[in-house]
Amino acid sequence: MESNQVCQSCGYPLKKDKQGGGTEKDGSISKKYCSMCYANGFFLTPSTIDTAEKMQKFCIDQMKKSGINGIFAWLATRAIPRLERWR
Repeated sequence: MESNQVCQSCGYPLKKDKQGGGTEKDGSISKKYCSMCYANGFFLTPSTIDTAEKMQKFCIDQMKKSGINGIFAWLATRAIPRLERWR
């Protein structure tokens, strides 16, 4: 399986993931998803997040709570609809 440069759920750069990525059911590191989105083979986002648009809004809200500027958060999440999970 080829490795991605960004999480295919939220777009976070996998190189910056302090956990090294999310985990699969067998405990191995996911090559597609970050640790904020995926653990033990399951997505961590609320079940109501079922579209790219909802994911983008969720990520923007989380980034703003972390002190990130809203405009930067919007720019950083623009690619979410093109990520593998949302196609």
